[in-house]
Amino acid sequence: MLIDSFVVKQNNFNELKDSLKADVPASIVVFLVALPLCLGIALASGAPLFSGVVAGVVGGIVVGALSKSPISVSGPAAGLASIVLISIQGLNSFPAFLCSVVIAGVIQVLFGFLRAGIIGHFVPIAVTRGMLAAIGLILILKQIPHAVGYDADFEGDESFFQPDGENTFTDIIQAFNFITPGAIVIAFVSLGILVLWERPAVRQIKLVSLLPGPVVVVVMGIILNALFATYLPAYQIMPSHLVSFPDVSQTAGFASLFTFPDISHLTNPKIYTIAITIALVASLETLLSIEAADRLDPFKRITPLNHELKSQGVGNILSGLLGGLPITSVVVRTSANVAAGARSKMSSIIHGVLLATAVLMFPRFLELIPLSSLAAILLVVGYKLASLNVLRYMYSKGITQFAPFVVTVIAILLSDLLVGVFIGLLVALFFVAKTNFRSAVFFMNDGNNFIIKLTKDVSFLNKSSLRRALEKIPAGASVLVDGSKAEFIDQDIISILEDYKNEAFSKNIHLEYKKSNNAMHTFFRQDPA
Repeated sequence: MLIDSFVVKQNNFNELKDSLKADVPASIVVFLVALPLCLGIALASGAPLFSGVVAGVVGGIVVGALSKSPISVSGPAAGLASIVLISIQGLNSFPAFLCSVVIAGVIQVLFGFLRAGIIGHFVPIAVTRGMLAAIGLILILKQIPHAVGYDADFEGDESFFQPDGENTFTDIIQAFNFITPGAIVIAFVSLGILVLWERPAVRQIKLVSLLPGPVVVVVMGIILNALFATYLPAYQIMPSHLVSFPDVSQTAGFASLFTFPDISHLTNPKIYTIAITIALVASLETLLSIEAADRLDPFKRITPLNHELKSQGVGNILSGLLGGLPITSVVVRTSANVAAGARSKMSSIIHGVLLATAVLMFPRFLELIPLSSLAAILLVVGYKLASLNVLRYMYSKGITQFAPFVVTVIAILLSDLLVGVFIGLLVALFFVAKTNFRSAVFFMNDGNNFIIKLTKDVSFLNKSSLRRALEKIPAGASVLVDGSKAEFIDQDIISILEDYKNEAFSKNIHLEYKKSNNAMHTFFRQDPA
């Protein structure tokens, strides 16, 4: 027994050791991606910059520890930025808004206990793949301006229409009127390093395998900008194109960055309306992101969605109490996590620790990072999500899969995540209904003998196909209607079959309804002798 126990512990230790070898480098990559996103989303939300960091730390450490998703990463979401902005303006108080975040977290926990996570299972694979491809395209399109040194749009924005009046495409055109040469150089060098780092021959070098490509990219970006400042001042990247962060170097200053909920606003009905809105939107985004994460997971592990809602709820409660933004599982950070080779949720937890440590101890170093270096990292992540191989694969699956996929991509690209997914779902449902129309009513004939067979479920949506089948039967024919295997038959269908008796009699059609003792529906069940 002691030997067996020792072997089990040794195996667990070895598994943890192997996992950490992959998770620690991945966590550094996610940290580098998450930092500007946390700050950018806070800026777009009209909230203190530090609130984005708080949400990132809580999403990484707390939600990461509670969640049963091995590779999902949580934090502030761009999809909630407009809701947060309007809410803060409507309440005219950020501490009042934090009350809504806490209450939203409580509602999410209740959603988990009510098993609302089942909603996530109703998203078709074609729509999920379309969502991932759309996020990839958005990353590519949104990062092009940052790569050339134009940062009018906040880092992490996913909406087509931007707060500055531009849209995704016009922002790219506008960016080329404000090119920063040094940013372009750093972006191209960074892309070259990232591509080189993926080459099998390079990956065999031990030093390369230990150093994540994005880390090398960030360090190289800082070094290049320092060289520009010394030798090529015209190429130097100004502070406006570097990571910006609030000063937390002083203890008193750091303590003042935290904001806490003002419970005196709990009597305001607006607080609860906002809380319900945040809970619903955050839960939907989380469920979609988790479905996407499970799809990306190379080990194909399945995350319990109800448990995830509870974890996210606890995270939002704590984030609100500490002055953070609302939290969801986020596709971009999760995609970066998977692309970096993460194997367990330790990557998410460590990235949260890195966020907190770097902000507390190295804020001035973070402000040396060029946004063009980070843009290159996100461009590569976007390419992996939206490669041509994905398009070819979905095309090979036929129109019923390809159409919802393409519509989802276009809809998300031209609107936002939730609207795009909803449109994609409508298209997927159309093809489901169309397939059901064809498969619910089978019509066959051999000469003047006809068979109409009703399959498992026949709803009122199949009325037209049944009527067309009956209209094709000529006078004097024989027709057998078989519904013995149909589990559900709508009353509208039964009415059509009963009314057809008179028409069959008038046309001298020999009509027979196949009945049996084992028929699912009473209309086709044999009467007891």
